[in-house]
Amino acid sequence: MTKLAEVRASANVTNGSAAASDLELSCDVCVIGSGAGGAVTAATLAAAGVDVLIVEEGGYWTNSDFTMREKDVVSKLYQEAMQRATADGAIAILQGRAVGGTTVVNYTTSFRTPEHVVDHWKKKHGVTGFTHADLGPHWDWIEKRLAIHKVSEEEMNLNNRKLFEGFKAMGWQADTLYRNVAACMQSGFCGLGCPVNAKRSMLVTLIPDAIDAGARLVYRARIDRLETSASSATRAVGTLLDAEGVGSTGKRLTIKAKRFVLSGGAINTPALLLRSGITLGGLVGERTFIHPVIGSSAVYDEIIDPWRGAPQSAASHHFADRGEKVGVFFEAVPFYPMVMASATPGFGAEHVEHLGRARHTAGHVALVIDGFHEDVVGGVVRLRPNGAPVLDYPIPASIWEALRFGQRKLAEAAFASGAKSASTLHDPILEMKSKDDISRIESMPYKPGALPVFTAHLMGGCRMGNEPRTSVVRSDDLRMHDYDNVWVIDGSVFPTSLGVNPQESIYGLARLMATRLSRSILP
Repeated sequence: MTKLAEVRASANVTNGSAAASDLELSCDVCVIGSGAGGAVTAATLAAAGVDVLIVEEGGYWTNSDFTMREKDVVSKLYQEAMQRATADGAIAILQGRAVGGTTVVNYTTSFRTPEHVVDHWKKKHGVTGFTHADLGPHWDWIEKRLAIHKVSEEEMNLNNRKLFEGFKAMGWQADTLYRNVAACMQSGFCGLGCPVNAKRSMLVTLIPDAIDAGARLVYRARIDRLETSASSATRAVGTLLDAEGVGSTGKRLTIKAKRFVLSGGAINTPALLLRSGITLGGLVGERTFIHPVIGSSAVYDEIIDPWRGAPQSAASHHFADRGEKVGVFFEAVPFYPMVMASATPGFGAEHVEHLGRARHTAGHVALVIDGFHEDVVGGVVRLRPNGAPVLDYPIPASIWEALRFGQRKLAEAAFASGAKSASTLHDPILEMKSKDDISRIESMPYKPGALPVFTAHLMGGCRMGNEPRTSVVRSDDLRMHDYDNVWVIDGSVFPTSLGVNPQESIYGLARLMATRLSRSILP
């Protein structure tokens, strides 16, 4: 039996779908969510000797379940079987749903929070509870534990290399990335769960650490609401889910805890608070940011095979700061068969023709840095009639301008790296045969439904700050302003987006705040 299988079989782990009766549990700290924020928090508290109970809505999968086939794993590992979208259906939302959260399906890209972002939070959002330097030791620890290291240029696959070479040829900044992997076999299928446990996700690191230190875990269990009295939460009440995580087993979960830590991530944590009747005057759910993304494809003479090798190993932040205009950064993405087929416009013979070029196609994306301009206030998390969350994210004109700008730059970089053609994902598709065609982008529609927009970076909705009138949690410890035993430790506390992939930012902040919480609990 593998180590992961042993952990899953531990007496400290309960499969909610198999429970024969209602579960009534108690603990010192209940951590709701097992992703980047929840796993780090639980492991840190458990290592300090705190009685921790983790609750996770998703399933508990191991590498033996990760077959590298979309049909086998997408419905298991993604929220709403990868069908989560904004209220208007214009933006696809890729968010994990499993023990380990989105860290199980992300592309391993690891950035520390840029110092200028933390400075901006202090100046504009009253985040004075920590400094960039305070986070440093926790990033150091995380980077060692997760084997985060910089990729060499030789390790780049051709998909990333074309992005890297194109930006360099244009005279723009580009660099290789940091990844949280050890003994990576370059399978390329990080987005479907790592089949060899090379990805140092929470599934294979901090969740086992937490359980080894005595933490308990209940999975296939959804917390529906917190029950409160005055300024305290008294218990969490939830539903045990069936083996597929779709319906209820008819059994209930009740947890009494001295403290509750909400770590469901942006969208899910605000939704839990809203279902609990906690709105804080409308602040809960507001300022949710997503790094809106558009894609571009480019066809080359040589074989690219954009599904092979590390999905992300290069990026450019050359245009991250555009002054009064919204900034953009650029990365590569893998094309898995189902994703490529669904994202490629056209029908019939036209669709088949585009897919027939798959082995020669590179996939690159432009990500918009939302939250730093007055007219870019993000989206709002609301509840559907059944209590499920939905994000309302109207895209303002300034973000559409940034997306169009990013599309142009991707096309310029593609031709600079030797592409025969570059295409947008409009329907009908705009195919550019040379750099002289790039100006045609200006006549293309950039509006909801005109081309695919998506996100895999969810931030905000429970923003931190020192002023209760403008923030949900305090910035010195991430405890909620109006509740003395409820903390939010996940990416929902960010007052803006980050301008970088968010996982390491969440890891570092979670470890800092969990360390502070443990010291307040234990003498």
